[in-house]
Amino acid sequence: MKIAILVEGATEMAFKQILLDFLKSRFQQRMPKLNFIPYDGRIPKKEKLRRIVNNLLDKDAYNAVIALTDVYTGTNDFQDAADAKAKMNAWVGNNPNFYPHAAQYDFEAWLLPYWSTIQRLARHNRSAPGSLPEQVNHDNPPSYHIKEIFEIGECRRSYSKIRDVASILRKNNLIDAVNVCPELKAFLNTILSLCEVDVIP
Repeated sequence: MKIAILVEGATEMAFKQILLDFLKSRFQQRMPKLNFIPYDGRIPKKEKLRRIVNNLLDKDAYNAVIALTDVYTGTNDFQDAADAKAKMNAWVGNNPNFYPHAAQYDFEAWLLPYWSTIQRLARHNRSAPGSLPEQVNHDNPPSYHIKEIFEIGECRRSYSKIRDVASILRKNNLIDAVNVCPELKAFLNTILSLCEVDVIP
């Protein structure tokens, strides 16, 4: 199984090894080939996205293409994860080998379940921004909360996507975020189901 995963950039690339390590325990000897393709800020839209997906499937012989976007892109393109997935599907043309996914409202929602680790790294005791990570919204998305705690903390540095995403996730079990982040679970279950491996209930 050969799967292309279109992602926005640095945060998702830092997530790649964590994802692979998580999947290895489920696939054992049947690991698929997962190729992360970053787009430096945001995934292409409309006709450009359709062309990319078709080329990956037809010319590059991928079995499937997954797109993973943030809902919060700095624009008002998407209202929520469902809207983002519906629009990407419409842009691509309901291709049966294309699987759109969205982090609501940005990738950092999937880090919020590890707030105690974030507190330790930032060296500050600011409380978590709610108990439902994917409900932290457009007005002040998850990445802003993480950036703020780092900047007021005694660590005396700002939040770095490349350094801190991997550091936060390496210290924790990904299944803890899966259990409180339905969009993360849906993304992982797409990969598992494509490879005919039991999905996460």
